[in-house]
Amino acid sequence: MLYNNVFLTVKSADEIDRVRSLLQEQARLSSDEPGCLRFEVYQSQSQPQEFMLVEQWESEEDLARHREAKAFTELYLPQVIPRVDRTPHLCDRVWPR
Repeated sequence: MLYNNVFLTVKSADEIDRVRSLLQEQARLSSDEPGCLRFEVYQSQSQPQEFMLVEQWESEEDLARHREAKAFTELYLPQVIPRVDRTPHLCDRVWPR
């Protein structure tokens, strides 16, 4: 099991709605990919420019395949990444085991 949490900060306040919409579509498409067990998008209530992606993949191969899929190559890389600062965190789940 592979867990990937990504923190995104939208660079310009006028892009928040656009980024939210793009992330919703990315999550919808990514959730249908092989090996995707979880793909959720969260937006901070106190800092609306802050988003968090919570992903769970069956394997590293599935995550690698995701990075070649439409959601990543047509939405995330060209449309989201230029609008945000990004901090990814590959994680180990501590609890529950």
